Amino acid sequence: MESEQPLDASQLRYEYTTAPREVPDAETLAKHKQTICTDHMLVASWEVNSGWSTPELKPYGPFNLLPTASCLHYAYECFEGLKAYRGHDGKLRMFRADRNSQRLLMSSQRISLPKFDPDELEKLIYALLSVDGAKWLPKDRAGDFLYVRPTMIGIDSQIGFAKPTAALLYIIVGYMPRMDQPAGGKRLLTNPDDVVRSWVGGFGYAKVGANYGPSLQATQEAYRQGYHQILWLYGPTGDCTEAGGSNFFVVWKRKDGKKELITAPLDDQLILNGVTRRSCLDLAKERLGDELEVMERKFTIAEIQEAASEDRLLEVFAAGTAWFITPISLIHHRGQDIVIPTGPDGTPAEITGRLKGWLSDMMYGGVQHPWARVISERQ
Repeated sequence: MESEQPLDASQLRYEYTTAPREVPDAETLAKHKQTICTDHMLVASWEVNSGWSTPELKPYGPFNLLPTASCLHYAYECFEGLKAYRGHDGKLRMFRADRNSQRLLMSSQRISLPKFDPDELEKLIYALLSVDGAKWLPKDRAGDFLYVRPTMIGIDSQIGFAKPTAALLYIIVGYMPRMDQPAGGKRLLTNPDDVVRSWVGGFGYAKVGANYGPSLQATQEAYRQGYHQILWLYGPTGDCTEAGGSNFFVVWKRKDGKKELITAPLDDQLILNGVTRRSCLDLAKERLGDELEVMERKFTIAEIQEAASEDRLLEVFAAGTAWFITPISLIHHRGQDIVIPTGPDGTPAEITGRLKGWLSDMMYGGVQHPWARVISERQ
């Protein structure tokens, strides 16, 4: 048997659309309920006996899937979310896309989907943006972004619980609203006692669809009560894990008077190893080490309540791709409000604002930094 063909971005084939669509204006985007994607997408298929097909850049459109496709029955599906940023200098950038590509590989392995070289996936992402970026995120939209969604699904036609023998990798690019500036700051409701998002020994650390759908019922109840997201607690002590689909950070003064930036650890695999999370930790250690201690450890909702009651709670924020860095102004837990300091009208306080500003500068070209890569565009 011949060896399996690897995923190879150098073999990419191009089929350009013959029916280009108009780029929507801000008013259209605001009232459109479905995601609007760019003219093209990128696809590559995999089969167990032959490996990866030649990747193709082709017009955006529907797939043909049989009703027995394994992704529809056994949740063989994983994805990534990252953004392409139009800089104030006119250049298009991506932020640490290598981390997202590596994480998609990890997620695919967690649910028995095929391996690939993450460097090749990263090249394919750049290729798609090179074609669609100039039109769909023009230079007059400086300070804006496109959302990039690489996805892998099992497509073998088999009802029966078994490792997939065929898969499809695809990359789409579309619009997402800005979410990091809610009026008054982000408000969280802690999860009910009988609902958890993830558990030790599970798959909370992988970006798979099964992590999201089951959490929606609790999230909808939070919306109904006027909150933005759920603060997911775990275990009998109420360990703080994630804020919706974002990583959760607290800045407080410890009882010894030392200022601390703290977030949940990765070692129990309850939370996603977020790219924005890691960037905040790296920057805080590098640039704020004289001001505060940076910690990755378990901490509880009771510790937050105690810190608030003793005026030691300084700032709280969520960090992720969709919400970017968003100040949290309130947590409601079992009938009690925990009010959190922010800037005016829920804007970032000191540490939150500095981290957000540093990252924004990298993403939008305010500074040149190796985490932000400029994408060459076809005009």
